[in-house]
Amino acid sequence: MSQEHIDFEYFKKIKLKVGKVIEAERVPKSKKLLRLVVDLGNERRQIIAGLAPWYDPKEFLGKYVVIVANLKPKKLMGLESQGMLLATCTEEGRKKRPVLLTVEDEVTPGAEIC
Repeated sequence: MSQEHIDFEYFKKIKLKVGKVIEAERVPKSKKLLRLVVDLGNERRQIIAGLAPWYDPKEFLGKYVVIVANLKPKKLMGLESQGMLLATCTEEGRKKRPVLLTVEDEVTPGAEIC
C-alpha cells in the first residue's frame, strides 16, 4: 500500500494536547456518538466521538486523552465538535474495534504532545 508522506513543517501545524475528560454522555437519538467535555487547562472543549458502540460513557470520566486541538470545528447531530480524540483500531474477528489512546500518568490538562 502506497503511503503519502508529509514534511515536518506540515506536521508541526498539528496541535496534539492532553485533556482530562470531565463529562461524558450518549448523544440522544444517535447509536454511535458520545458527547465528551474535555478540560484543557485554560479551556473546556466539547468533543463528539463515534465511540458509543464500544464504550460506556462512564469509562471516559477522569481519563487523560490525546486530542487534535486545532482541528476545524464540525457539527454532528446538531452539536459542535471542537477537536478529535485519537484512537487506534484492533481486530476482533472480522470487525475492527477502536481503542482510545490515553496517557498513563496524570499530566497537566492542556499539555502539548512534543
